[in-house]
Amino acid sequence: MTHGDGNKILVRSRDGRMLAGVCAGIAGYFGVDVTLVRVIWAVVSVLTGGAGVLAYLAAWAIIPGESQKSPTDENMVSNKQDAWSG
Repeated sequence: MTHGDGNKILVRSRDGRMLAGVCAGIAGYFGVDVTLVRVIWAVVSVLTGGAGVLAYLAAWAIIPGESQKSPTDENMVSNKQDAWSG
């Protein structure tokens, strides 16, 4: 997803999600197919003995949803408002 000023931001996607939208969000951020991201994530999970599952859960908790604002977005907005208020 791109931000209003053209910067790309990583969010959990609502479209194409199977569980939490983490793989779909990563695929959208890097511009690759979501199936490729899912296969890579599954292979890494198997090869590392389940560490990929823990990484998925961590990403689910850290990466904001598509409709949610991240704390840094809210801080940037409040800083801009403070600058304008004098």
